[in-house]
Amino acid sequence: MMKQSARSRRLAKHHKRLKAGSKLNLVALMDIFTILVFFLIVNQSEVRVLQNIEKISLPVSVADVLPVENLVITVFTDTVLVQERPIWQKGTDEIGLTEQQNPEFINALTNELTYQASKRTELSETEQQNGRAVTIIGDASTPYVVLKQIMAACAATGYRDISLAVEQQAKQANGEG
Repeated sequence: MMKQSARSRRLAKHHKRLKAGSKLNLVALMDIFTILVFFLIVNQSEVRVLQNIEKISLPVSVADVLPVENLVITVFTDTVLVQERPIWQKGTDEIGLTEQQNPEFINALTNELTYQASKRTELSETEQQNGRAVTIIGDASTPYVVLKQIMAACAATGYRDISLAVEQQAKQANGEG
């Protein structure tokens, strides 16, 4: 038998190692799948959370239809937010959101809604028929006249698919709401 040189032995060892094939690291793969399954379980919930605002007590409703994500108008007694951006705040000499019309507030809201509409000019087929969608979040104590003014401003700027955020009432066991 012929003696091999160090180089040929090293090359033979190298070829033998490559021929054996690679091994799959199952521990890392199991970690990835565990994280993926946990993520899917956590995010499959049907409860839609618009915003968690402690100052607002939502009115109660028995509606079954879940809200969809769209433009959000949040109404406080002294502030109105559109997409979490303040568009109107009560000054010291102004009246708050009450039964009286406040033209400055309506103008500010109309300008912001027009701006938001200009950011997305492409409308889906549903939006062309029903208008753009908007959700109004207001305290249960917000006067209806104020909500009516906000809804009128929304309709005037093309936001005709209006939803009011409510807290869903639990159904009783005998089937009555």
